[in-house]
Amino acid sequence: MNTQSNAGVGRPVPLPLPHEPAAATPDEESRIIGMLIRKLLPFLALIYVVAYIDRSVVGFAKLHMNAAIGLSDAAYGFGAGLFFIGYFLCEVPSNLALERFGARRWFARILFTWGVITMAMALIHNATTFYLLRFLLGAAEAGLYPGILYFLTKWFPMRHRARIIGLLVLAQPIALIVTGPIAGWILSMPGAFGMSNWQTLFVISGLPAVLLCLPTLRLIPESPADAKWLAPGDRAWIERELSADRKTFALKSHGNPLAALKDKRVLLLSLLFLPFPLSIYGLSLWLPTIIKQFGVNDVTTGLLSAVPYLFAVVGLLLVPRHSDRKGERYWHIVVISAAAAVTMAASAWFQTPVLQFAFICLTAFSIYSIQAVVWALPGQFLTGASAAVGIATINSLANLGGYLGPFGIGLIKDATGSISAGLYFLAAMLVFAVVMTFFVRAALDPRRAVGE
Repeated sequence: MNTQSNAGVGRPVPLPLPHEPAAATPDEESRIIGMLIRKLLPFLALIYVVAYIDRSVVGFAKLHMNAAIGLSDAAYGFGAGLFFIGYFLCEVPSNLALERFGARRWFARILFTWGVITMAMALIHNATTFYLLRFLLGAAEAGLYPGILYFLTKWFPMRHRARIIGLLVLAQPIALIVTGPIAGWILSMPGAFGMSNWQTLFVISGLPAVLLCLPTLRLIPESPADAKWLAPGDRAWIERELSADRKTFALKSHGNPLAALKDKRVLLLSLLFLPFPLSIYGLSLWLPTIIKQFGVNDVTTGLLSAVPYLFAVVGLLLVPRHSDRKGERYWHIVVISAAAAVTMAASAWFQTPVLQFAFICLTAFSIYSIQAVVWALPGQFLTGASAAVGIATINSLANLGGYLGPFGIGLIKDATGSISAGLYFLAAMLVFAVVMTFFVRAALDPRRAVGE
């Protein structure tokens, strides 16, 4: 080992070998992670905001579209949910294509196609065209969110991922905070260029995705090796940390990436994650209708619909960070999911608008914030192309909840004349998430008791 004399003492002090760079100090690690966040997260979050706006704006268009084309509540719920069938069928192929063609080009392709389809929804004139375009929108957008999650595994060590995913998932409530007031304002105005107001809403919503294609090609590096803004030492630190994670967690990349489809842990995580998109989309795509029943106008409906997502932002800033700091995932999922089930049920039980709205806000805090903690789990057992397939599989299967949630509430509302029973259905699914957490914990680390 190379040594040098310590002045005044005469003891030899080890020097790092040329092939063993000195480990980064906490301050250096903080600097590198902070730089990655600043360089990558804002733009990735921006395109995810646009995606979330385009998939959820239909909840506001419904306030006028249903009457214009003769769509029942059950038919709306079915069509709104068809987005996730297209998403489900195309998500794994999309992530495999991302691995082959690279993040920049594939993200740009996704942006362009879903932007055009969103604008084309202004052409909806009956239930069939509504069903078709919602399905195509899901197929076009498939792969963006799981693609971003997979992309981030190439940059951030495991111990930072819940917080990083939490920052990304902030895009969901931010998108809905933006969508509500703007959609309410557009719906309160006459349509443009001979279109009705709900048609104008679709065109305005889809345009930003198309305009973001060229910036996506220019701003997203494929990997740390391609990032000109990273110093060689920073690149080396990232690679060392990711390599250490692969050893620590015994990360597995199957010889055939599609083998991840048969991994029981992937299937269990899909079941664990299922209740969250089911509840999120079941609530968000019906929230304008719930608020409209308070007896307010379109503008007020749009403004009030933004409030629960402010609570979601707070949750995403607190819960994932706390999970990372404690180094614990499972009891966070159990406690937050149970709280969400209680507040969701309470929003159905209380019929006073103020109380119902307050419990909806508390539910949003929980169901959005806990997603980031759940998404930190796949990185504990998958890497490489297997991670691309595994993450896409979990997201595609779980996002079938995005179909079941809106459609289920639509059916229940048509059958009972009330949304309350639909909200109880969402609460029951959140209880299911609590139960599934224990099964996932046993599968991912059978040597330890849950929460130990």
